[in-house]
Amino acid sequence: MTETAREDSRTDQQPTPAYAVWLRVMALVYDPFVWLGELVGMRRRRRELVAGARGRVVEIGAGTGLNLAYYPDTVDELVLTEPEPAMRRKLARRVERIGGAARISDASALHLPFTDASVDTVVSTLVLCTVPDPEAALREIARILRPGGQLLFIEHVRSDSRFLAAYQGVMVRPWRGFAGGCVCNRPTLQLMQACGFTVTADAAVWHGMPAVVHPLAVGRATV
Repeated sequence: MTETAREDSRTDQQPTPAYAVWLRVMALVYDPFVWLGELVGMRRRRRELVAGARGRVVEIGAGTGLNLAYYPDTVDELVLTEPEPAMRRKLARRVERIGGAARISDASALHLPFTDASVDTVVSTLVLCTVPDPEAALREIARILRPGGQLLFIEHVRSDSRFLAAYQGVMVRPWRGFAGGCVCNRPTLQLMQACGFTVTADAAVWHGMPAVVHPLAVGRATV
């Protein structure tokens, strides 16, 4: 939900002026919108996930920086990518407030400005649902990871329940328009595997949020 529709502007066409305004509104309301979900479980999941980050770390689609406070001392360098300007401004304010040494980049997940095999950890939380070409993003992640590197992720995914999956199918277009390009029923784990990742993941529920994004996959992937 954080790698917003600017991704589409790099692969298709520029967002309409009205939609560009909506993206700026989203940057303002994103934290309040997910507040309950953060309170009842997502905050803990973020903390546990990024505790495993090490070395040179790149977080894609960092949004407003909700992971920022949880990075451990084992991180040597932290680069936060966020292509949407309004989100990036909020991210910069959070970095300044927390006082960390993170660097912010406007890079898209489809075009990561890092050399091959130069990153130890990539972090993706609620991002691969939104990029218009997730396979291309996953290939970029695989390209920049060093041998033994890792992708740490929390992603909402297509439900295993046929009833909820059917509801996600009905809601995919209106949700995508509302949530900045987010595809609520993307089979992200299968896409990771198809792109050559070895995936270890647990299923979870994103409580406090609309049902279309309840099913979560939380885990680690390596190439």
